[in-house]
Amino acid sequence: MTHIEFYRHNISEQDIKNIAKVLKGIFLSTGKNVADFENSFAGYLGCKYAVGTTSCTASMHLALEAFGVGLGDEVITTPLTFVATSNAILHTGADPVFVDVEEETGNINADLIERAITKKTKAILPVHLYGQMADMKKIRKIADKHKLKVIEDAAHCMEGARDGARVGQLSDAACFSFYATKNITCGEGGAISLNNEKTASLLKKTRLHGLEQSAYERYEKKFTHSDMAFYGWKYNMNNIQASLLAGQLSRIEKLWRRREEICKRYTKAFQNVPGINLPKTLDGVKHARHLFTIWVDSGKRSQIREELQKRGVANVVNYWPAVHLMTYYRKRYGYKPGDFPVAEAISEKTITLPFYPKLTNKEVDFIIANVLDVIKL
Repeated sequence: MTHIEFYRHNISEQDIKNIAKVLKGIFLSTGKNVADFENSFAGYLGCKYAVGTTSCTASMHLALEAFGVGLGDEVITTPLTFVATSNAILHTGADPVFVDVEEETGNINADLIERAITKKTKAILPVHLYGQMADMKKIRKIADKHKLKVIEDAAHCMEGARDGARVGQLSDAACFSFYATKNITCGEGGAISLNNEKTASLLKKTRLHGLEQSAYERYEKKFTHSDMAFYGWKYNMNNIQASLLAGQLSRIEKLWRRREEICKRYTKAFQNVPGINLPKTLDGVKHARHLFTIWVDSGKRSQIREELQKRGVANVVNYWPAVHLMTYYRKRYGYKPGDFPVAEAISEKTITLPFYPKLTNKEVDFIIANVLDVIKL
């Protein structure tokens, strides 16, 4: 029986050789490979600086802290995301303040942000859901009016652009994920992009306990000791991770083009099919094509998912339930069903299909045929 995995990574034999070279060397932790990757990643994004970390969660936490977000503050974000987004806000001691999302895209509804701003608001943390950028021009305008920071959760969106701007170019910082299923991966990992030299320097210290020098810098300079100038965390990317990412970064646009081809095949097949709706890709957008989701009748979603699994089409849900309806957030903040109805409605009807460059056209056709058949049940 045909079985199509939900995800297959794009690691090549050359990527494996790159890791082997690091493993045969002396320095495995944060060193030259990390610095080289940071420079390449910043160049790809069109930003001045990048800081490698252990995860996107760590990146958001560090960025929020670097911009002064702390105990008693509020950060505006979306409930239609992975819990890491709002958890990173909690890590700082601040409180996440949710606003609802757009019906067509699932992205944070920028028109609702301003009414959620209070005297405690310090930042806005939009999420670029599935790989499509939120309305960063509007969000930046609101932030400037109210003197707020903007940190992007770009875990889905490193290739993305909208209205002529790349991710990270209209915010104070953008945060990325290199988790196992991401468009480039090192299993676990993340990065922060930004354009402020002073903040970039600060982040490189706060990702490593607040020490003035990394182990690699101490090694290179011989017999020097590093003072801890302030409190930090253990969030530093290592050379093994960076060596694995470097080759994938050089192929990132080629990998994106294949996902774009698959997206077109899916979209052509599922458009105007009763029982299936698709998130809208807006004009002026380069969609990063991280996830391909279909929106189905919420009452039939479990049945559809189970039947697809039986037929050999692995699938997941991104995301259910909406964050505010998870047990912890209900208990802590008193959220209840109906608080953010658009996010809740999308979370109850979404199914994420296999979507990665190694899918063959035959496999894509198999997925399409089974979805079209199952949706009729």
